[in-house]
Amino acid sequence: MPVHNADVAAVFGEIADLLEVQGANVFRIRAYRNAARTIGDLLSDLNTLRAQGKALTDLPGIGADLAAKIDEILDTGTCAFLERLRSEVPAGASELLKIPGLGPKRVKALLLELNIQNLEQLRSAAAEGRIHELKGFGEKTEQHILRAVEGYQSWPKRFNLARASQYVDALVAYLRETRGVSQVVVAGSFRRMRDTVGDLDLLVVASNPAVVTKRFVEYDEVNSILASGDTRASVVLKSGIQVDVRIVPRESFGAALLYFTGSKAHNIALRRIAQERGLKINEYGVFRGDERIAGETEQSVYAAIGLPWLAPELREDRGEIAAAQSGRLPKLVELADLRGDLHAHTKASDGRDSLEAMALAARAAGLEYLAITEHSRQLGIARGLDVKRLAQQSDEIDRLNARLDGITLLKGIEVEILADGSLDLPDAALRRLDLVIGAVHSKFELPRAKQTERILRAMDHPSFSILAHPSGRLLDERAAYEVDMARIIRHAKQRGCFLEANAQPERLDLWDVHCQMAQAEGVLIAIDSDAHSTFDLANLRFGVGQARRGWLSKQDVLNTRSLKALRSLLKHTTLRAAS
Repeated sequence: MPVHNADVAAVFGEIADLLEVQGANVFRIRAYRNAARTIGDLLSDLNTLRAQGKALTDLPGIGADLAAKIDEILDTGTCAFLERLRSEVPAGASELLKIPGLGPKRVKALLLELNIQNLEQLRSAAAEGRIHELKGFGEKTEQHILRAVEGYQSWPKRFNLARASQYVDALVAYLRETRGVSQVVVAGSFRRMRDTVGDLDLLVVASNPAVVTKRFVEYDEVNSILASGDTRASVVLKSGIQVDVRIVPRESFGAALLYFTGSKAHNIALRRIAQERGLKINEYGVFRGDERIAGETEQSVYAAIGLPWLAPELREDRGEIAAAQSGRLPKLVELADLRGDLHAHTKASDGRDSLEAMALAARAAGLEYLAITEHSRQLGIARGLDVKRLAQQSDEIDRLNARLDGITLLKGIEVEILADGSLDLPDAALRRLDLVIGAVHSKFELPRAKQTERILRAMDHPSFSILAHPSGRLLDERAAYEVDMARIIRHAKQRGCFLEANAQPERLDLWDVHCQMAQAEGVLIAIDSDAHSTFDLANLRFGVGQARRGWLSKQDVLNTRSLKALRSLLKHTTLRAAS
């Protein structure tokens, strides 16, 4: 079975977790975590790089030892070092680490102090009130663990867009090589750019459907076949993703694409409109009686019921049909509209590439400016910058800007918002910067009112520019903290500052509905990659998808502005705070 980048990253991630449970050297743990992120973010397929004879040691942070392990994983799907760790660490560790909010340190405590070896034992211990007695847990943490375990056991497995794309891209390429296939398109929630997907829907146009389904179920990544017929088949890949393939006639392709893209609520609303016009709409087309009057394209289906084509990201029955009927559909922001990226890290903190490498990668990606925003000193695990190191980097940025053409680096910081709402660095240091991104990385458990007040106080700081990943969520790992987002958005409007739509696939934060709320209040959104390597800049596409789901157009996005216009807006933010 071909091994994808995500599979290699998962192996390195598990190694890092198990090493941390063992209490291994922090630098060794960090090497594996950085390797996992580097591989997970890598745009080029590792197997392709090997076939081209390129050295894996050329990748950031990948030395000879890690490169050898990558080769082993690509060849076997695992590595001997991981298997050895699994035999050395208590058997339940890997299973417990799958629960959101349970990091290696807490797992180690549960293993050693309560002898918890599996999820059922964890659930029982939480339900019986035995966990909160451990140091560092508490009753709230115990209840969170109980909810997380019950949710994990009952919810279907979901995949973020970046990971799902690795599997679907390879499968689409495989099906396109099938004799007689003229079109392969991904539908479903993946096409609507939902933050996670539970399964994948593929539509195929082919001259011989049976040949397609036969080749599909023979795909070497198939773990089990759920159904197989002449025109459709369903399988579960070894990655755990269920994939449904349907072969449809060309004259019905548009109707089928619309139907299987969803959402269900959107489709129901369309059928209701069709019925009011005496029509029937389904996956085969639009019918007046027995006559098919549309169906080959999505545009023809919408036009048959009096609507313009709607972008897939809008199809959630959240007012898009009424907007279409009244001519109020937005022209959604596109990746090409972005002129810069306002959140990026280098190896000065927890990034993996140099300042110049990030600048050149941003220029190659067609960006005009890139803000360098290292973590601040409070986040020690990320080697955050103190005042002296921040000043040194600012000087380095000035020198680099003086000799680079086609890209401008902006001086910034991702400063910690402390529990009392103060910022982690003094005013004098922040005033020298072009922008200041405020972020919450601790005290997630604060009550809603206190968490909200904490952020509002931070936003009132005169140098504050953008609120980073405003809800703090990590998909399938950490729930959003409790906060009054409507109040934060209104305060941003009053204060004249901005919110971020973080494009990291593990975050996709701001949520789509909150993007809509911000748009309604006139608060601009910065679509940022939060890049920790040159590869991460490509994640901007996922942030654009989230913004499009939130109905944002080009004018609603801060970093679609020219550098001159951006500087003016950032300066205006400081002036508003001073007044």
